[in-house]
This record gives sequence, C-alpha cells and structure tokens, in this order.
Amino acid sequence: MLMTFEEASKLIMDNKTLHIAGTEALLKKLPKGKWIGGSTEYFMAKEGGKVSGEHLFVTEFSYEGSIKTYAASEIESVAADAFDSGFSIVVVPFDSAVHIKYAQNAAGFKDMFLKNIVGWISGVNLGIPGQTPIAVDGTAASAYSDKAVALHLKVPGDKTVSVNIVNIFAQNEFSPVITFEEEGFSATKCLIDGKETVLADYIAQNKIDTKLPLVGDYAGNGINISFKSVENGVVNFYAPVFRGIQYRIAKNIENYEKEFNSKLSEIKETNAAFSCNCILNFLYGELEGKKIDAFSGPITFGEIAYQLVNQTLVYVTVS
Repeated sequence: MLMTFEEASKLIMDNKTLHIAGTEALLKKLPKGKWIGGSTEYFMAKEGGKVSGEHLFVTEFSYEGSIKTYAASEIESVAADAFDSGFSIVVVPFDSAVHIKYAQNAAGFKDMFLKNIVGWISGVNLGIPGQTPIAVDGTAASAYSDKAVALHLKVPGDKTVSVNIVNIFAQNEFSPVITFEEEGFSATKCLIDGKETVLADYIAQNKIDTKLPLVGDYAGNGINISFKSVENGVVNFYAPVFRGIQYRIAKNIENYEKEFNSKLSEIKETNAAFSCNCILNFLYGELEGKKIDAFSGPITFGEIAYQLVNQTLVYVTVS
C-alpha cells in the first residue's frame, strides 16, 4: 500500500520484511532493515493510478526471507538461490548490464522454471531529468544502478505458490507472421511471412501503431515485446526478440481500463502477495486516477514472470 516515508521507516524499524518502491531519493534515505527496493514514481493504488515523488509503495511479508545482490556475472544463479517452497522478487535497474543479461538469458538459468521467480525493472519519472534507476539492498542500505537485488521468501510447505500474468493483448490474426534471424533489443531486418524486410519500413508503410506490442507465440502463450523507438532505420524494443518465435502485431485495444477489468473479472484468486504492472499500460491506457480492480503495486519499466515480459501485469498468489 502507499505510505509516507515516516510510515515505511517505522515498519523497517519494527523489523518487518518488506518490498518497497519509490523515488531514488526516498529509497536512499530509508533506514537499514529487512527490505529491498526499486525506483519508480508510478503506482497502481487501491484508489487508482498515481504518480508521486512523496510516497512509497510498501508490501509486507510474514515469511522467512533472505536478501542477495547480483551483478551481471552472478545473475544466472538467482533461481538456484531461491527456496524450493516459496517465491523470489527480483528488482533490476533499467538499461543496466544485468538487465540485458537477464532479458536475453533467463530462460537458460539453472532452476529458472523450477522455482517461482517474479519481479520488475526499476525506472525513473519520465518527466524529470537526472534520475537513475536503482535497486536497493536494505540490509546494507546500498543502492545499485548496476546490480539486481532479490528477496527470496520461504513459504510453508503446505501452501501453494502461483506466478500469474494478465496480458490484455493477443496476436492479430490478420497480421503477417514476423520472425527474426538475429536476437536482441533492436532489429533492422526481419522476415515478414518468410520474406526479408526492413522492419522500420514495414512499420511506416503499413502505419503500424507502435503502442501495440509484438506478441510472440510461446507454445500457445502470448508474450509481449514492446516497441521503444524507431530511429535511423533501427527498431528498438523494451525486451529482446528471439529466433524461432513467431510474432504478430497485437490486436487493437479500444479501452485499456475496461479490458483490464474484464480480464481481472475472470480471475478467481485475487488476493495477491505481490503484483506489478507496466509503465506502458499506465501511459497508453491513461490509467492515472483510474482503478484496476484487485491488484495494486508499483508501475514498472519491465516485468518479470520467470522471463522478462512487457505491457503485462504480473502477480503472485499464495493459497
């Protein structure tokens, strides 16, 4: 829930195990304790979407936990370090080496799909220059722009942990199949229905709305790759594209808020232990002041549900 600096500080001093989201400045002033944090000024609160440099979003856990930091050379062990019964929340600074390493390689990390791994990419207020995306290890009161921080939580063995996503996007069946022969966060050429094409030209000629992501078919599951920019003939993405995945442009969404709440109405278990939602959903859906029922948490610059995803709500339930 959203709290003042004083309220969050009291929970830390009371030795609570916490996940905290807020500005770089506020996070760096918090006292040492059993918490991890990441930078953002965007939140989905119970009362609706909110932008605030004066509040912190705090999630408290009653489970046993451990906190560990990971450089890019160490991040491949994040799932192996997780408890067999539980879940881990990983915070990764945007556009750092560890962000790129995780995005491109997480599927191959040891134990990645045997443990419950969620988290988010920390960011900044897009309208305020000079900020730095950070992840914070509260046990050391250390803020990092080049390391990820994980809170590994141990859940009693008689409980069931479930990692879930809400993706309001689906492949547009009228879009051609788009595939890539080179992997990464950017692309010049691709194959459109098997024909080599300059992707930037295809976007311009077909007036593609880049607010709509590419949706990849991962064994029947739709995973989004959001467009970041098109510059000098190069298309940049917020997550990497991969060889062997068939992508299509997403179907158009007329009303973000309505579509989200429609999807959420289908969910039976909404008592989330943790959740986060994407900055692009917040901005493109104009969600400031609007309610997304059931789930609250930080608005993020990329979401983690095992792998990195975009324009997606990620949540964890314990039942």
